[in-house]
Amino acid sequence: MLLLAADTSGKHGSIALADCGPETACRMIEVVPLDGGTFSAQLVPQVAALLAKHGSSKQDIEGFAVVAGPGSFTGLRIGLAAIKALAEVLAKPIAAVSLLEAIAIAGRSRGKVIATLDAGRGDVYAGEYGVNGSGAHLERERLLTRSELMQSAVGSIVVTADSSLAETARDVGLQVEKIELPRSDAIARLGWQKILAGETVLPADLEANYIRRSSEIFFKGGSSL
Repeated sequence: MLLLAADTSGKHGSIALADCGPETACRMIEVVPLDGGTFSAQLVPQVAALLAKHGSSKQDIEGFAVVAGPGSFTGLRIGLAAIKALAEVLAKPIAAVSLLEAIAIAGRSRGKVIATLDAGRGDVYAGEYGVNGSGAHLERERLLTRSELMQSAVGSIVVTADSSLAETARDVGLQVEKIELPRSDAIARLGWQKILAGETVLPADLEANYIRRSSEIFFKGGSSL
């Protein structure tokens, strides 16, 4: 099964093409980086070029995985709109993936984990998960100040790709695991697990998970990353 994954949630993004089997892990065919700030101009042409390079067309795609948040308002809208359009035309399943869940799983830590991302304006996206060998169980995702995060993370392991957050957490005595930010290949693997589990959404129901207060979405706008 050919799976297309996309992540346009941050300053830079990527797309991935993977060959996934019903009882096997996905084999990555290729990961293509996307430059931040030009997702709207790059995404669809890069998808077409990636498919053509490997002798495939959009009709060969059997499923999609996409980061639904949190992250840049504009970036998320562009990625979700493209995947929604393709999935609707092809009538194929979509797995909506939280970037915080991907961060939690990317770490080697097990047990109670708080996956974190800088949200801008002194805030932090925080996802609280129970992580074991089979995946990550979501407890809650929320927007916190840095101070609130440090208080909430006592007794948990903070997993983050952000050097500043990692340093601050270590300074107050928290357990920290610093990782590389997951790319779309990680999103493809996590999305495929969700598709196998039946955790998919229809194109009409695919929405961004901003983890923001409504007043910030409608009145402050702009990109948080």
